[in-house]
Amino acid sequence: MSCCGEPNTNNGATNRAQPQSTGMVASQPGYFPGMEKPQFFQQPSISPPPAAQMNPFSANGFQQTLQQPAWAHTATPPPVNEYGQVTANNTGSAMQASTATYNGTYNGSNFNVASGFAPSNQPLAHPGHSHSPSLSLSTSPPPPPASVPPQDEGRLSISIDFGTTFSGVAYGSSRIAGGKVQQILQWPGSFETFRKIPTCLLYDEFGQVLAWGLEAKNASPMPGTTRCEWFKLFLEPHALRDQSAIDPRLPAIPQGKQPIDLIIDFLSCLWEYAKDQITKEIGAIADLNTADVWLTVPAAWDARGCEIMREAAITAGLVASSRAGDIAWRDRLRIITEPEAAAVHCAQLTNLHHLKPSQNFIVCDAGGGTVDLAVYKIIGQMANLEIAEMAARSGANCGSLFLDLRFRELVRTLLADHPAHLDPPSLAYFMHSFSETDKLSYGGIADDDNFFHFTCFNVEDPHDPSVGLINGQLSIPGNLLRREVFDPVINEVIQLIEEQLTRVDQPVQALLLVGGFAGSEYLKERVQEQFSSRIPVIARPPDADTATLRGAAAYGLARRPLVSSVIAPRSYLMKACKHLSVKLPAEQEDRLKRPAYITANDAGVSICENRLQYLVSKGAILRKGQRLTTKFCKFSKSAQDSSFVATLYTSDSDQIMRYSDEGETNELCKWTVDLSSLPTFRQNAAIPQMSGFYTEFELALELDSAEVRGILLFNNQEWGRFASAFSYSYFYGVD
Repeated sequence: MSCCGEPNTNNGATNRAQPQSTGMVASQPGYFPGMEKPQFFQQPSISPPPAAQMNPFSANGFQQTLQQPAWAHTATPPPVNEYGQVTANNTGSAMQASTATYNGTYNGSNFNVASGFAPSNQPLAHPGHSHSPSLSLSTSPPPPPASVPPQDEGRLSISIDFGTTFSGVAYGSSRIAGGKVQQILQWPGSFETFRKIPTCLLYDEFGQVLAWGLEAKNASPMPGTTRCEWFKLFLEPHALRDQSAIDPRLPAIPQGKQPIDLIIDFLSCLWEYAKDQITKEIGAIADLNTADVWLTVPAAWDARGCEIMREAAITAGLVASSRAGDIAWRDRLRIITEPEAAAVHCAQLTNLHHLKPSQNFIVCDAGGGTVDLAVYKIIGQMANLEIAEMAARSGANCGSLFLDLRFRELVRTLLADHPAHLDPPSLAYFMHSFSETDKLSYGGIADDDNFFHFTCFNVEDPHDPSVGLINGQLSIPGNLLRREVFDPVINEVIQLIEEQLTRVDQPVQALLLVGGFAGSEYLKERVQEQFSSRIPVIARPPDADTATLRGAAAYGLARRPLVSSVIAPRSYLMKACKHLSVKLPAEQEDRLKRPAYITANDAGVSICENRLQYLVSKGAILRKGQRLTTKFCKFSKSAQDSSFVATLYTSDSDQIMRYSDEGETNELCKWTVDLSSLPTFRQNAAIPQMSGFYTEFELALELDSAEVRGILLFNNQEWGRFASAFSYSYFYGVD
């Protein structure tokens, strides 16, 4: 295959050396057959609530309709199950194993007199509309629909790629440059043009920002100042769950600061400059007060990291109320995953890579901090392009920054007996030389016999040829660089691609390398060596280093969902706990397997504590903004007993677990649900009942890219949304 991405004719029939169908979950498991409701519980006769107020854009930026499913433009629609959900040709092996154990059923349930809960016979996934999120649960019926003004096709779309090492800004409008995406290229600190600038801050001793971007990166060391970089990695899921999981090689946070403070400070500086620059470039056309702002996040992030980014961006002023009554201004901030944005950019270049409708391609977004992967299928005709995610996206911290960190460790090892070269300025000088010259041009095995020379910051130290110190330079052989610096990181990238391909049971026609790390000649060489026999086209598309940035802006300009469906990257579930009022019933299987978990709830009904309730399973195919509903029934002792706290957990396991001790689950957030607004609760509460009463309702989970929203439903009507309380106190410096 040529460097321009011409097809290789010796492609294999499949994308794996040893094809093995591992499967993919295509739909949610069903419920047990329905049982009768409690005989003493009479559902009051009420009128349905008015429809919830709708925004012309959903939470992901576009309103979804059921009449236009994600697969509507395919030549041959995929098979659907009895509930109309799209299914794959191969059902997921993990789900098959689970349904075999549970006789094809699901552990969701409703209340009844005999057993406390009766399983529902409705499917887990109910298609629904997308609504704009609010901050708290509504305490009254939703307002009547408001009149929706005509959509402004000329509205600005601004994208921000907040990267670990480099960040950039792009924008576009149908009124500017024929609707083409523009980038900010002029930045403070240089007369040259830069597509991106360093994600870097310089603080004084009082915690005030002295410089940012290029000026901060290029500033000479000064007493009392602190340079901060790479702080985006503090939002990595493992780091948010456990402070001890933070990479010890990351620079220390300045005293009195927390990671979110650094993110807010950088975004504030970036945004203020971007607003001025966009206004200078396009003049009065720029209506920044109503612009849609698209913020990219890594694929591996969970909703907790996305919520921190959203909070930081709003605090930094990326969106704000533009007029009186502008209650939906927060919805103008959109979160999109980096591979999703990069895929949009690449999909618009299908002619270059010879891709056709119904063909699959994999995006490898290799950036400074993270490498993200996702597989997409081209849907419909090119003139009305849509893409659909074909497997759960993945990612890891193995970007080009980790080449720098390994290089620093190598220098420390080589010069252990020469401490004059190991002070912070000297190490920074070595790393800068490596990063700016040899990191991307290194050729791998072809450079094994070559020596790479790095000028020393301290040239007065005596020569020591045994470690490579010669004439004020450190000389390192190429084979040592390959073994200690490049191969360990690039091997991780290769493994990520292999794992992503095993999740797809269809041929992949192209592998597109994007991101700053994609410029590495050795990385591309290794990828071609490993995958060229299985993937016809392996290429770096034009603007590969800014594909994520430009793709996010293009998504906003399209004014429609270019990515029509996604795959759930993890399972979302609830766990029955003793302090909750809503729990799962004790079944015969529970009495045999977990008798110690059997207890009675407030109604005196036997329940099984620590049973798991899946809201969505890993690998499920979801339309953008689709709601996944689960039925519940709460017992209340009195009219004041109207609320409960539900804890949402995630699981990365491919297996469906029945009990919490069968595998690892991680707490994501807590939902405080108040049922006092429901007419059924009000009517039952108004009637004195010595034994208490029950209220039926549904909780809906709405997923969009990496964000999660909770919705209260009754009779398939939305009655409120509730804020997600995430647990990351240390991130904010709270004990």
